[in-house]
Amino acid sequence: MNSKSNLRIAILGGGIGGASTAVALRHAGFNVNVYEQAAAITEVGAGIGLRPPSIHYFKKWGLLEEIERVTHKSVQIEILSDQAEVVLKEQWPALTDDPNEKWARLIHRADCLDTLINAIPSEFLHLNHKCKNIVRHGDYAEIEFENGVKVEADLVIGADGIRSLTRTLFFSQAQPVFHHYHAYRALVNEEETYGLATEDTLRIIADDKVNIYLLPLKYRKQVSVDITVPHSDPTGRPNVPKEDMLRELKNYHPDLQKIAENVDHWDIRALYDIDPINQWSNECITLLGDSAHSMLHNQGQGANMAIQDAGVLAECLLEADSVAEALQKYETLRKPVCHLFQNLSRQFHSAKEETFFPEKEFFENA
Repeated sequence: MNSKSNLRIAILGGGIGGASTAVALRHAGFNVNVYEQAAAITEVGAGIGLRPPSIHYFKKWGLLEEIERVTHKSVQIEILSDQAEVVLKEQWPALTDDPNEKWARLIHRADCLDTLINAIPSEFLHLNHKCKNIVRHGDYAEIEFENGVKVEADLVIGADGIRSLTRTLFFSQAQPVFHHYHAYRALVNEEETYGLATEDTLRIIADDKVNIYLLPLKYRKQVSVDITVPHSDPTGRPNVPKEDMLRELKNYHPDLQKIAENVDHWDIRALYDIDPINQWSNECITLLGDSAHSMLHNQGQGANMAIQDAGVLAECLLEADSVAEALQKYETLRKPVCHLFQNLSRQFHSAKEETFFPEKEFFENA
């Protein structure tokens, strides 16, 4: 392998996965450039729960203080009925060997991404660079962008999302899978949840068709509201009226209906994922985050998996004698847990379940 300082690394995509990878590799001493197709790096969507393995990497990268400033700790979730009655309280499962790490740090996706981007010097972030093609030449690759720029790299990391061009060119022709659901997402002020949101507990209202997530963001004095309902429109960002969602809530507690009615603008997304794929890497190209294992949001693990991918990839590159060896080890280490969460995330929650964390057995017996 070339020395760390001479290895040419290109990351395609500046979302949470790509930004995490840039931070991890820069911390490990590598030179990295991030190429993002958008004119600005922004994030929308819902609040998330960062789990201990992810927080451990923020600590390793010197970002613990920064991430703690925009998070707060939650030690349990509560499952509510459609009439807002608590039917189950459950601790977050331990995902490490430490039984005390049964918690999550709650954060909005935008704040998570901002924390990572702020740790990358601006000269290594290249906006308005949409990848047009990648040509592999044995142990290096040439990337061509739509703006005419061409870049050679000893390692190309495709963090280019669920519709990854990198994945399509080298690893799988499988298309994203539509699950006939829409997710309506918004941020509301604490007082606009009529006492249904708590300060430090993720609350999930669930039946066989509809899931409502109330994730408190105490540091913002806001609550992330995510309402998932059945819908047949497969458009990625559908232009549908919120009345489509409100009809699904007509028998719900009046305050839950009022929360939904009072939001003027919802970020609406059709829910897609990908089937687990057999190969993520070759000698000089690999996939990371959603491009490798895009999953539904029901386990809240998409961002966590991307952050942990980044940490493991950096460790593998430090330990291996070649890029190809590092990529093979990275793929071997990350595939089992990512495939697990891909499959578990396809199980929509119901308040009738005895646990919302079916992954517990996997980690306890690992």
